[in-house]
Amino acid sequence: MSTQLSPGAETVEDRRTQESLDEGDHDRFSHYARKDKLTEAMVMGTPLVALCGKVWVPSRDPKKYPVCPACKEIWESLSDDEDDSRS
Repeated sequence: MSTQLSPGAETVEDRRTQESLDEGDHDRFSHYARKDKLTEAMVMGTPLVALCGKVWVPSRDPKKYPVCPACKEIWESLSDDEDDSRS
């Protein structure tokens, strides 16, 4: 017994690319976090939560890495919200 597709039926493959971050990709960026928490984390060696949700212990010079795209997007949306509330 063979299976026939209905006339005009075809298979369509979705070839869109979706940008996704691998588990280790967050380590390739510098992240935005609350300044008071950052200072404490650097001095005490305690974990810190970035705007994007990344939890890490800061130990490297953030100027050597590009800014995390998710942190930047969140920061800009917060800045836009503040500008809107001042109008």
